[in-house]
Amino acid sequence: MNQKSTDVRPWYREPWPWFLMAGPAIVVVAGFVTAWLAFVSNDGLVEDDYYKQGLAVKQHVARDQVAAGMGLTADLMLGNGREVRLFLMAKNARDFPERLTLHIVHPTRAGQDQHLTLQRGDAGYYVTRLDTPLRGRWHVQLEDEARNWRLAAEWNVDAQPALRLQAAAPVN
Repeated sequence: MNQKSTDVRPWYREPWPWFLMAGPAIVVVAGFVTAWLAFVSNDGLVEDDYYKQGLAVKQHVARDQVAAGMGLTADLMLGNGREVRLFLMAKNARDFPERLTLHIVHPTRAGQDQHLTLQRGDAGYYVTRLDTPLRGRWHVQLEDEARNWRLAAEWNVDAQPALRLQAAAPVN
């Protein structure tokens, strides 16, 4: 009589079930990691009030035209460390405000934006300190406290340590 071997191993000791389960298990883990990254990270490109921002464009253009009519220009310079110095010039020599507002906005990361108040110092310079040092490309906007005018420009801090802000030409 022939006797057959009945050595049957349990399924968890076989390599093929584990090999076949590895693919779906990796996909499930990657899905949880992706969901965690989506909840933790800040998407600076998405605006909640995009419609209101679109309506505000007309107001920005009017403020640019006021600045152009006044002949405003400003030279913005980075000093030692985090110091920012700004020299404001206009066609008519008149009293400038005691404080100006400077918005330094990152193109994609809203968490790195800085909104600073510049205080007028000696010799007509406005001075403030940055919250964090600047690297790379930024959108810069300067305005008075009453928000009557504004100067805006793009600034690559790594390529140029100083920036000239000029008003856009008035539109007729």
